[in-house]
Parts: sequence; C-alpha cells; structure tokens
Amino acid sequence: MKQASATTAAPEAPHGHQALSAYITARFDEFSRSQKDVAQYIVDHLDEAAFQTAEELARRANTSSSTVVRFSQALGFEGFPELQQAARDEYRRRTASASTESFGSAAPLFSLDHTEFESALAADHVNVEDTAHKLSRSDVEAAIDAIVRAEKVLIAGTDQMAFFASYLRHLLMLLDLRAEIVASPSQEALGRLSRIDEQTLVIGLSAGRPHPLITRTMKLARHRRAMTLAITDATLSEVARLARIRLYYSSNTPAFVRSHTALLSIIQALAYGVYSRDAQQYDVRIKAFRLK
Repeated sequence: MKQASATTAAPEAPHGHQALSAYITARFDEFSRSQKDVAQYIVDHLDEAAFQTAEELARRANTSSSTVVRFSQALGFEGFPELQQAARDEYRRRTASASTESFGSAAPLFSLDHTEFESALAADHVNVEDTAHKLSRSDVEAAIDAIVRAEKVLIAGTDQMAFFASYLRHLLMLLDLRAEIVASPSQEALGRLSRIDEQTLVIGLSAGRPHPLITRTMKLARHRRAMTLAITDATLSEVARLARIRLYYSSNTPAFVRSHTALLSIIQALAYGVYSRDAQQYDVRIKAFRLK
C-alpha cells in the first residue's frame, strides 16, 4: 500500500506498497465480525469509501463509526483519515488506468451538475458495466451448466434478496425447470432444506453480510455434496467462500440502499443462457404458458 501523502502518511507497516484492498483481503480472517463488515465494504466499494465520512461508511457497512476507526488502527493507520487517503490513492490509480484504456469512448451519461436522480441512474449504468467486465465467462458457463443439469434448483435469499430469489424461480419455471425458494426459516422452507441431495443445485443470493439462514443453507449443501452457486456483491462473503461457483455484481450507489440493478441483469442473463441451450424446446413451453 502506498504512503498516503506527506501530510497524512500512514505508519510503516508490513504491507509496504501493497494496494489497500489487497492488504485488507490478505488479512481478512484476522478481523472481528464487525470489522469484517467494514473490510468487505471497502474492498467492494472502494470508490465510495474513498470519499465518504466514517459515519457514512459505518452506515453502509451496518456497523458503528467507532468500529471503522478501530478497523483503521488495526491496519496500522493512526485513524480513518489516513486509511481514506490510502483508499483515494488506490481509487485514483484505478481511475487513471481505466481512463487510459477507454480513451475516446462515449461521453458521460449526464453533465457534471447532474441531479440526485441522474446520479443514481449513472451509478447503475456503471454497476452493470463493471459487473460485465468482472464476470468470468468460465464461471458464467459453469453456472448455466449447473442449472441445466440439476434435477432440482433451490434458491436461497432472505429479506431484500427474497424478491430476486422469487424472480429467478419464476424465470426457471417458465423453462419448465424444477425450482424452489427458501426465503425464511419457516417449517416449509426447512423441509425443502432437508431434501437437498447431490442432484440439487443450491443458489445463494446475498448482499453485504449474508443472513445466517443463507450461510447455513450453503453449509448444508456443501455437506451433502450438492452443487453450489453464490451470487453476491461481496467478494469476501462467507456465502461466496462456501460456493463452488461464484458470480459477483457491483452495487455502488449514492442512494441510501444498495443497488441491485446488476443483480437483476445477472439473473435475467442466466435464465437467457439456459434458454439458449435449447431454444426450440423452451419456446414451446413458453408459448404454452402465455396461452394460459
């Protein structure tokens, strides 16, 4: 990680000139649970962390500003301002590199004096583009293969993720694929978990810190040797660690909640990828559904 600046230099630390996000990732297992929330947020939302206050970052990471300060000190900084300067340095290097690669590309969506509404739309535009660049084609193909080959698909998503779990189930059922969801610890949902076997594909959806039910679902699936797929906005998420296949999406936004525009795009693209494997067969099924 590079020195912050002459006026706000970070203390000498073992990471030397290693990038901040890489250093945080390398030490992730050493942090407390609340510090991991901060670490996870900074790594996946560097552009926001570079310019937010400690209070704003704490709110986005669902923790307290004092935890943000302690996390900064745990990394070897005097406080949050020094950590933020390191984040800004890395963000500027990334931006400069991206600008060099995309020189001559289309103009920005909005003028510099854009409104809050336009700012949110612009962020979503960037999220989808960033997600597309980061997705591995091999991981996407593996996810589509897993859906096609599974005898049954179990989609786990709670709270805000429950909507996306339900929508993915709807898209798969249009293709006549057997799909179920687990959105709460109800008796019915727990019954579905009990039927996980090696022929089941378990898909875990999460944003930020995963709900304990999703983590338990992925652990159970792994124990029963079921294929597992994680779709998450957190590269350091426990759900991602437990999954064999991982798809990440960007959720940066100036708004008061995370953006899930890129998540919706992934879900629809996955379903279309499955459809394209045998479009003629699926067309018959979809046409029948429309006639109902």
